[in-house]
Amino acid sequence: MKRNLVLVMVLFAISATTFAINPSDYVVFYKLNDKSTFSSLINYLGADKEQAGYLKQVFNVTTEELKKASNTGNNKFAESVLDYNLYNTKCVLSEDQYRMYLMVLNLSLNNKPNEVLNESILISDINK
Repeated sequence: MKRNLVLVMVLFAISATTFAINPSDYVVFYKLNDKSTFSSLINYLGADKEQAGYLKQVFNVTTEELKKASNTGNNKFAESVLDYNLYNTKCVLSEDQYRMYLMVLNLSLNNKPNEVLNESILISDINK
């Protein structure tokens, strides 16, 4: 029984590290503060002014904390910053809006890992 439990824990740990985001992919989160990208994202999500204000705060904190994490090279801190971003956007957005936000992030991270997020990704790739 203990062996099975240890085996499951090891497999879970390996899979969790496999799906972690590389620090080079954090550029997507920096680009969210760009004025044109932010306004395109807000339009795409259909967010109101209050939601946009909260999202701007979340994106600003995310950017600042990711800079600190990348300067120190602390991957665990960077992952906690990403958790902060996802948790707070989930609190601000409706369920449908949050799902759309995750789609934008997934498309940006998986399709263009070495390029910055821009409004053409936000609009054209999502609407296909």
